[in-house]
Amino acid sequence: MTGQPLTIAIGTYGVTVALKSGTVDTGRLQLEPIEILPVTKAMRRMVRGLEFDICEMAITTYLCAKDRGLAATAIPVFVTRNFHHWAAFTTARSGIKSPKDVEGHRVAVNRGYTVTTGVWVRGIWQTEYGVDLDRITWVPTDDEHVAEYEYPPNVDLSGRGKSTEDLLLSGDCAAAIGDVKSVSPDIYPLIPEARQAGFDYYRRTGIYPINHTIVIRDAVLDEHPWVAPALFAAFDASKQEYYANLRTGSAHAPADVAAREIKDVLAIEPFAFGIESNRQALQAVTTFAAEQKITSRVLPVDELFAVAGRSVKR
Repeated sequence: MTGQPLTIAIGTYGVTVALKSGTVDTGRLQLEPIEILPVTKAMRRMVRGLEFDICEMAITTYLCAKDRGLAATAIPVFVTRNFHHWAAFTTARSGIKSPKDVEGHRVAVNRGYTVTTGVWVRGIWQTEYGVDLDRITWVPTDDEHVAEYEYPPNVDLSGRGKSTEDLLLSGDCAAAIGDVKSVSPDIYPLIPEARQAGFDYYRRTGIYPINHTIVIRDAVLDEHPWVAPALFAAFDASKQEYYANLRTGSAHAPADVAAREIKDVLAIEPFAFGIESNRQALQAVTTFAAEQKITSRVLPVDELFAVAGRSVKR
């Protein structure tokens, strides 16, 4: 017991639903779910005011905030992840045919420059397509979760308050990164067969990109260090229940279809927890964050998590 329930702000996904519904035995760990939609609002409140004891957080938001003294520490639980080759768009008028062609142009970034999808896409462009990221002007459409963040010189804030669709269709930007919501036939994916490109990326690199992790206030960990392994175990138990539903076919959401595809096509666990199971992805994202000037240095992976973690074998 910690004396009172710990507030926890997380999204509802296959791997979290059992934990949020209370069907998972958390032992002496008492949790008080706080529902905030979208969960990105909780992330912002966490990095700016430590409003929750436990909070879901985009991995690059965590890296950016941790580099600037965030008094919270993650556990190696990764509740969302995705290949990001799909998240780059362009228009016919731009003349762009491949990521390398984007050099010398302006690229809109849905929401902030530091968002996780943007970091992964830029990193993939750099390492897989030889793109010089410094030769691109990045145009975010919103501010950053981490208020203290200072932009590199090739970030232009004139796109704030605009949509990525408008920036593309007006010709202001030649490409865009993020979930571009458009029905315009003039906007189309920059990387064709993006799903297959993501699978091929994994086969070459062993990297399955991480999106969101879970952080705990350091004050809680200082007083109750047992909370970190207990919380890891609770999330792992919730994940195992989800996996059981996947096996029986009782999970049907698009994310469940994607999880089955990851398992069937790549023969890997869709939501591996723990540091070692994810070291290549973690080393990649910490390197990308430093190279893109989101962190001041490459943060050591083993110093980012309160426990190493190891998932239950199925």
